[in-house]
Amino acid sequence: MTPALPLAVAANPLFCLVGLVQLIGLLVAGSARFTEGTPYERIGQWACLVTLGIVGTMCGVTLPLGPGIATTSAVTLTLMTMIVIVELPRRGAAR
Repeated sequence: MTPALPLAVAANPLFCLVGLVQLIGLLVAGSARFTEGTPYERIGQWACLVTLGIVGTMCGVTLPLGPGIATTSAVTLTLMTMIVIVELPRRGAAR
């Protein structure tokens, strides 16, 4: 007979904080993308630049803690950059 799985898993507060910062970074990158062409474009760009710096610093700081947490930070940093930089064609746009 196998023991029952525990109902709750203890979450490490550091991992939760890192995950929260990564989520905020992705949201800020998305919002910076949506502010293009509006009066809030400069604020969105600066907010994105700051969060890119925070996530990049967090990636370097968490590297000694293990490859998993640093890798997720690196993937988040890559996704943030791709969200802001990649220009996808609009549907129905004239060529």
